[in-house]
Amino acid sequence: MLPSISRRNWLKDSAIGLGWLAGAARWSALQAADGLHFPAKAKRIIFLFMDGGPSQVDTWDPKPELTKRNGEPFPASIDATQFDQNGKCLASPFTFAQHGQSGLWISELFPNLAKQADKLCVIRSMKSEFAEHSQACMFLHTGFAAQGRPSMGAWLGYGLGTENQNLPSYVVVNGGLLPIGGPENFSNAFLPAVYQATIFDTFSGGELIRNIRPARKVAEQRAMLDFLAREDRRFLDKQVTGTPGFQTIESASSNDLKAFSMQSSMPELTDFRDEDQSTLSRYGVDSKDPLMAQYAKECLLARRLVERGVRFVEVTCVKGIRFIAPWDDHENLQEGHRKNARVVDQPIAALLSDLETRGLLDSTLVICAGEFGRTPFAQGGRGRDHNPQGFSIWLAGGGSRGGYSHGSTDEFGYRAVEDVVTVYDLQATILKLMGIDHERLTYRWGGRDYRLTDVHGNVVQACLA
Repeated sequence: MLPSISRRNWLKDSAIGLGWLAGAARWSALQAADGLHFPAKAKRIIFLFMDGGPSQVDTWDPKPELTKRNGEPFPASIDATQFDQNGKCLASPFTFAQHGQSGLWISELFPNLAKQADKLCVIRSMKSEFAEHSQACMFLHTGFAAQGRPSMGAWLGYGLGTENQNLPSYVVVNGGLLPIGGPENFSNAFLPAVYQATIFDTFSGGELIRNIRPARKVAEQRAMLDFLAREDRRFLDKQVTGTPGFQTIESASSNDLKAFSMQSSMPELTDFRDEDQSTLSRYGVDSKDPLMAQYAKECLLARRLVERGVRFVEVTCVKGIRFIAPWDDHENLQEGHRKNARVVDQPIAALLSDLETRGLLDSTLVICAGEFGRTPFAQGGRGRDHNPQGFSIWLAGGGSRGGYSHGSTDEFGYRAVEDVVTVYDLQATILKLMGIDHERLTYRWGGRDYRLTDVHGNVVQACLA
């Protein structure tokens, strides 16, 4: 195993010193002692992305009126849908019950998460602007419906850095299916390249990161990096600080160092032998269902990453339920949602419990969300089409208000009508919990200041503990 060498010490000792040159400009707004815009309630984030759009009326938002009108023509106006194969009112095939001291309504799909009800802050009044997967996924991740804007994780890395110089600030734990739109959902865009997500492959059975194992001895690697540092320094002496050329070389050098340090940190990170058997079983790592076992491994790795100071971890859905977007149940929602819920329910519940036991939940914000919801009327006979007009997500830990449901949709679960929360509002709230004013975390590019929330967004104060 390589000896641990901190990126900071390497920068100080080498000829390049690039991190110090860029550091003052990059972190001045937020990195000074106690220099956050607000007292931070969360230090790190785990984003559980439910790719495809879970149905709100089958998970977190029960609608008795929909049950009453099952099979009847839908009595309200219908917006254009993705496939325009709109059928009649479709009651949820799943029962709901109240759970915890809070009495939070939760579907039978989530028996294990139901035991964590008092940790959950369910937002039932989410609204997106896009009904197509790629646009909605990009919008949720970046605040923009097309390529070219930084992801939430990249913004947080830029604003806050990482607590562990030997690991990236932004990691995507990939279970075999990236969201539609692919790696652009995790892009740094115009931010320095060091803030782009590092994707860990937990599915293929090979290395989490390809070619991470050293091909040379430590002394040879150090000599090579010192040489590169000198040559980069020679090039940068001719550049203006902050220009694209300068930033490109600075980021490349920083990533070289990160890769070097990760060669020593990765083996320990990914070795689950220090986890006791009861923990592995609670997550479902030893499940006979290979899909649950896969997702359990992802959730456990996410805990180990935040435990070691990674700022933002996204966990993707597993490959094997559908060829793409697992929650996208257009044809047989009852079967599809049951399969998806069975895969994620136990591992997520174990993650929340494990974070709490280890004293990490108070400082770790867990977000569980899809890109939109689904229609309360049928597509064909047994499925539901895309619905951005009103859907549900939940938060837990990290200063969010547990045992609370916020906002509401109409009596059918179609449109958000009370305390509507936009994607921009959600992003503003996430940043607030991390100690950041979403209006002040900006980056100048192409002659204007950009931010995650563009010119929108209001913090949802009611969802804060």
